Amino acid sequence: MLLNLFVDTPSATPSAGSPFMGLMPFFLIFAIFYFLVIRPMQRQRKQQQKMLSSLENGNVVVTSGGIVGSIVAINDDDTLILRVKPDNIKLQVARSAVASQITGEAKK
Repeated sequence: MLLNLFVDTPSATPSAGSPFMGLMPFFLIFAIFYFLVIRPMQRQRKQQQKMLSSLENGNVVVTSGGIVGSIVAINDDDTLILRVKPDNIKLQVARSAVASQITGEAKK
């Protein structure tokens, strides 16, 4: 009886699933990756571009280097002139270097 468990008995051949079912795990992994990684990155990039296009004189911004200053002028070649306190130093930075805009509530 125990020997029968180890002996390879002819049985019905396992059904060969469709090729789509073999690729299903890859599609599921891609879908999960898309919704957890790619889509949030696209949304963040879109918000960043919207923020950069809406910059105006007088806005207080933080650069990617951590410099906080208010915008004095916006040049045509996508550069900004920032006034940095306490000595009112003027710096020229690229528009793409702006990491975030400080709103009125955050200034207080």
